[in-house]
Amino acid sequence: MLNYVKNILTRVSFDARLFEKELRKAIKMLIAEEVQELRTWCYANFGDHRAILNRCFVAL
Repeated sequence: MLNYVKNILTRVSFDARLFEKELRKAIKMLIAEEVQELRTWCYANFGDHRAILNRCFVAL
């Protein structure tokens, strides 16, 4: 499931609103270990969306 989420986020990264929507859905859907891996991957690959990442991963 994590690879699927990564694929989706990569495809929607051009649109900030859509990216945030899909990221929030992914966080709800994945188990805790996968969320931590997703967090690391997102910060490494989507630095231009740092504000969105900070909002979505703040409670983790």
